[in-house]
Amino acid sequence: MKKLLFLALACLTISCSTQLKTHSYLKDTQMTVTRRCIGNFIDYQHTGPEVIGGVNLIWIRTTQFNNFGKISAFGKDCKFEEGEKIYVKRLYSTPGPCGNWEYVIENDSSDVYMMSNYRYENNMLVQANF
Repeated sequence: MKKLLFLALACLTISCSTQLKTHSYLKDTQMTVTRRCIGNFIDYQHTGPEVIGGVNLIWIRTTQFNNFGKISAFGKDCKFEEGEKIYVKRLYSTPGPCGNWEYVIENDSSDVYMMSNYRYENNMLVQANF
């Protein structure tokens, strides 16, 4: 009887410890949040919506991406200052296997913009560069 109780308790402990590892997998890895420097901020241009209900985009130019049309984010104006280091950060939006990556553009202070998938040339997605 004691052996059976011990065996049941051991099986329960092993199954619970395995379950905890699978749920916390994405929280414990380095892949959940990554940040890449994309140069120093130079300037930006605003593009208004082409149709009613469209999106406002800001096209950002940095020292690494010196042409407009490579990096775009949602917004009407940009609060980055000239010469500031700019980063692309990717976040895993939903825990579990069915989530997706979201990209934001940020500086060292608290200015953050959601990156859009729009590019001026060839309609390539943002994920191709980062």
